[in-house]
Amino acid sequence: MKSPVVKRSIVVAGHKTSVSLEEAFWNGMKEISGLRNITLSELVGEIDSNRQQGNLSSAIRLFVLDYFRTRAQAAAAPAAEAKPPIADKVS
Repeated sequence: MKSPVVKRSIVVAGHKTSVSLEEAFWNGMKEISGLRNITLSELVGEIDSNRQQGNLSSAIRLFVLDYFRTRAQAAAAPAAEAKPPIADKVS
C-alpha cells in the first residue's frame, strides 16, 4: 500500500532538509509558488521564517489551508453580495 505522505528534500535558507507532506499539499505548494513566480524552496523559506511554532510540515499545511480558504472566501463573497436579501414571512 502506498503511503499518503510523501517525503521530499528541499533547500531552505541554504540548508537541505526533508519535509513530509501529503501529495495534495505538495500540489498546492507548487500551484502557489507558480502563481507567485517563486521557487518551491523560496516559498518554503518564507513559511519557515514566518512560522510561530510547531514543525515545518505543520506550518506548510496551515499555510496551504489558509491560502485556499482565503481564495474560496474571496470567490464566494461577490456571489453572496449578488443575492437579494430573504424577506421575512409575514403571517
